[in-house]
Amino acid sequence: MKLIGSLTSPYVRKVRIVMAEKKLEYQFALEDVWANDDIVALNPLGKVPCLVMEGGDAITGALFDSRVIVEYVDTLSPVGKLIPERGRERAEVRVWEALGDGLLDAAILARLEQTWVGRSAEQRSAAWIDRQMDKVSASLKSMNQSLGEKLWCAGSHFSLADISLGCAVSYLDFRFPAIDWRGEQPNLARHFDKLAARQSFIDTAPPN
Repeated sequence: MKLIGSLTSPYVRKVRIVMAEKKLEYQFALEDVWANDDIVALNPLGKVPCLVMEGGDAITGALFDSRVIVEYVDTLSPVGKLIPERGRERAEVRVWEALGDGLLDAAILARLEQTWVGRSAEQRSAAWIDRQMDKVSASLKSMNQSLGEKLWCAGSHFSLADISLGCAVSYLDFRFPAIDWRGEQPNLARHFDKLAARQSFIDTAPPN
C-alpha cells in the first residue's frame, strides 16, 4: 500500500496514526496539493490522504477521505481494533470522529480565509472567520464535557475516537497557538497529554 499525503495535514496524520497502531507497513509519498494537481489522477477531489492499493486503478484501487481509509485499514489486522463492529459503541466512536473532523474543517476554513494568497486583505471576511472559530470553540467545549473523568473517549479502551480528538486539538497547537484551549478545557488537556505520549503520536507530529 502507498499512502499519499503531507506532513502537516491532520487528516493524513489520523491515517498515519491508525496505520501505526495497527502495525501495518506502507509506503508514504509526500504530495503538495497546493503546488500541483497530480493527486487528481487518483482522487478527483484533489485532496489528501489517498491510499493506493496494489493492482488497482483510480476509484477501484485508490481510497480517499480519511474516514473511508481508516475504516478500511482497521479491517486489515486484528491488532488494536479501533472501530467497534456494531451497536452504540461503534456509533459513539464515529460521532467522536465526526466531531474531531468537524473541528478541523472549521479551523482550516478559518485559516484559509486568513492566509490564502488568492484573497486581498479587503476581501477577507472577519465574520466568516468568527463563525468558523465559534464552531471550534463549541467543539472543544463539547469534547471537554463529554470526556469528564473518563480514561478514554468511548468505551473502555483506546480507539479511533481518541485518535480523532488528538489530531484535532494538536492541529490547533500547530496552526492556532494563541488559542488557550488547555486553560479553558482541563479534561481535554489531560487526555491529550496522555495521547501525545504514545509513540504513534510522537512519530507523526507535524514539523516545527
